[in-house]
Amino acid sequence: MIQTWTVYIIKCNDNSHYVGCTSYLDKRLQSHNKQQVTSTKYRTPVTLITSIQFNDKYKAYQFEKYLKSGSGRAFMNKRFI
Repeated sequence: MIQTWTVYIIKCNDNSHYVGCTSYLDKRLQSHNKQQVTSTKYRTPVTLITSIQFNDKYKAYQFEKYLKSGSGRAFMNKRFI
């Protein structure tokens, strides 16, 4: 079985957005909503906006890093949100 990596965008209860990368999306979303993730601990509940799957771990992390950059945020707001 080939492991896939998922870059995801969630919307927090304060209307901010969080970008992350994981190989187990369901478990990661549960962690966010159980307040186990420091970055979103006080902004729960969270809602999944979109997820993009990659077969290559490094490409997934590169895309996550891009979405967190200035031009990546603009791209994310225009295309995904």
